[in-house]
Amino acid sequence: MANVVVVGAQWGDEGKGKIVDWLSERADVVVRFQGGHNAGHTLVIDGETYKLSLLPSGIVRGGKLSIIGNGVVLDPWALLKEIETLKGQGVEVSPDNLLIAENTSLILPLHGNLDRAREEALGGAKIGTTGRGIGPAYEDKVGRRAIRVGDLSDQDVLETRVDQLLLHHNALLRGLGSPEADRNQILGELAAVAPKITPFAGAAWRCLDEARKSGKRILFEGAQGIMLDVDHGTYPFVTSSNTVAAQAAVGSGQGLRTADYALGITKAYTTRVGSGPFPTEQDNDVGSRLGERGREFGTVTGRKRRCGWFDAVLVRQAIKIGGISGIALTKLDVLDGFPELKVCCEYRIDGESTDHLPASMTGQSRVDPVYETLEGWSESTQGARSWADLPATAIKYIRRIEELIDAPVALLSTSPEREDTILVQDPFAD
Repeated sequence: MANVVVVGAQWGDEGKGKIVDWLSERADVVVRFQGGHNAGHTLVIDGETYKLSLLPSGIVRGGKLSIIGNGVVLDPWALLKEIETLKGQGVEVSPDNLLIAENTSLILPLHGNLDRAREEALGGAKIGTTGRGIGPAYEDKVGRRAIRVGDLSDQDVLETRVDQLLLHHNALLRGLGSPEADRNQILGELAAVAPKITPFAGAAWRCLDEARKSGKRILFEGAQGIMLDVDHGTYPFVTSSNTVAAQAAVGSGQGLRTADYALGITKAYTTRVGSGPFPTEQDNDVGSRLGERGREFGTVTGRKRRCGWFDAVLVRQAIKIGGISGIALTKLDVLDGFPELKVCCEYRIDGESTDHLPASMTGQSRVDPVYETLEGWSESTQGARSWADLPATAIKYIRRIEELIDAPVALLSTSPEREDTILVQDPFAD
């Protein structure tokens, strides 16, 4: 059976939740492999809206195993809150349908405190993080001082790890003029949450290996987008993890045999939250109209998203870097009623043409987009479920995007409802 990795091909918020939910009906296992609770997925199923931040999207589907992989940084309190919210909506979450990799690093309250203190100290130069401690937690992981899920069951190890953690964090907090973290308070909080988390813990890599050997379909779910990748994105205005499809292998413990198809989720226009370069941003009536029609507010933070025209240069770069096989084009219906549409087909820097976004901040700041103008459509595409339901000009728009990004449209989404999806190329096909 083919296995599929789903990643964002822009700056996140592309509509991954709906697509993963749509695909998860045909999967046996759904794995979240990076990020933290700074990323949000919104699912609309039979009129019921589910907002997920840590739990894999497959959790709302009965008979599926959901796995939080080792590449995730996990806030246990946020996870428990999310589980309780879902239970209130009739979704049962138990060790029978949720497994957390025992080598997953934890986010503690001190991580959020440090995150916010540093952003405040940066002032106008802030990165634009969600302030939820994701960056500091990844730093501790790389610095080999993180507390992991498996540590929660051993009090002696836990005390040692907390001491090592505070040696670093309290020095930073003192330097920022912030209150230091209290050892006994942290240990008490961990002691209280441990029995609620440890029943979910296990060797996720082994579970996935067994699933793969038995021919089960595995869906790997990423967070954010490739242009927020810590190596390949618009650094330093990026997230703190790798968001490319290859991270699914590392973040789940499955090696190079992880997946057969990488699906890149891509809006029919472009959005971005927070600071950083955005060549096709429309800080005008066009951007406002896109934001209003697309309801462009962050699932987790509620922050208003910046909006602009489709950037084919950016998406093509993400496809090459991310090893994407095909894209799922979402929110096509938001473009209904625009008399004309623009697509960025190349960049110019100081008058010279370039086919990619440079890595340097200086180069990125000097990028000027070059647009093609395409005919829009007045008909509604909302709820379309076949090519026959689409206006001819909408199909032309899609085909031109395929040419410019050098990748096929495998799925087309025309509303938040999961059924309003046109399958063009089956990612799960052998």
